[in-house]
Amino acid sequence: MILSLATVMMMGFSVFANGTNNVVTQEARDAFKKDFATASDIRWEQTRNITSDQLPLNLLTGLRGNYADYWITDLFEISSNGQTTYYATVENSDKKIVLKSDDLSSWEVYSKEKKAETAK
Repeated sequence: MILSLATVMMMGFSVFANGTNNVVTQEARDAFKKDFATASDIRWEQTRNITSDQLPLNLLTGLRGNYADYWITDLFEISSNGQTTYYATVENSDKKIVLKSDDLSSWEVYSKEKKAETAK
């Protein structure tokens, strides 16, 4: 659910601060209702794309050490209720792995997929 929400928000819909309250545009709400009509318990969260140098040092070190043969294709953070969760998508020629960290010190595999072989 969180990843789906983040995807919708990253596709061009904006969440912006208005004073002390976060406001979600009506366009974003309508698009979400259209794409996820049966969704319940919806919480809007602030999401932002980041670069690897904006990661906590432990997470950056973990990526460089454990995924040195991969390149980062997506990296973002989600802030909700005072907690920040990081998601990193790393790829090589064979695999695509989505990593998640909510403890700011280590990564866990959120999803993994094997890439289809291309004809040569």
